[in-house]
Amino acid sequence: MSTAGHDDGHAAFQDVPGGAKAALEAVLMVLDQPATEEELAAGLELTVEEVRVLLAELQAEYNGYTVKAPEREQAGTAGLGSSPRGFELRNIAGGWRIYSRAAFADIVGKYVLEGQTARLTQAALETLAVIAYRQPVSRARVSAIRGVNVDSVVRTLAQRGLIEDAGTDPESGAILYRTTSYFLERMGISSVAGLPQLSPHLPGLEGIAEFYDADTM
Repeated sequence: MSTAGHDDGHAAFQDVPGGAKAALEAVLMVLDQPATEEELAAGLELTVEEVRVLLAELQAEYNGYTVKAPEREQAGTAGLGSSPRGFELRNIAGGWRIYSRAAFADIVGKYVLEGQTARLTQAALETLAVIAYRQPVSRARVSAIRGVNVDSVVRTLAQRGLIEDAGTDPESGAILYRTTSYFLERMGISSVAGLPQLSPHLPGLEGIAEFYDADTM
């Protein structure tokens, strides 16, 4: 399916510079969280397959491929290729969004307002790790695992958009917490299944799961 086919087949994009692909790019530029192919298709009134093809084309262009695969070698030697952009299109946390390339993190960081990139404290990182691996989990259980009160830390994590309310425990009525799609986005993974396994880093703690699930917690 060609890009021209998309543009010519949709009257809404006939008078728009760049057609459907440029319209999709414009939407991606203003997203503040990843959008699924279905959401993008609904907003642009395209089919999911059309959006999927356009996303692949944009991703290739941002990575420096501006010609069809059989022509890339000749184009490169003739100087017809394009250099990779300073940004890239990623499929993270179940959706698509444009990000600056990781290679430029230090440079971009210099232009980010102070406070927006404030690092989490060690206590917050430890609490977030417990929630990520034990979710959904209550504050009481997180406190028991860490051995300290985590109320203020949990509030901070919620304010940062890294965790959210996941309902209540049917037995105790305590609020349960889980990580958010923003957490997945920041981690660069599609689901919590992508989190690294802890067991290789915790030798001798084979019974830790039973300890965490003890009635006293």
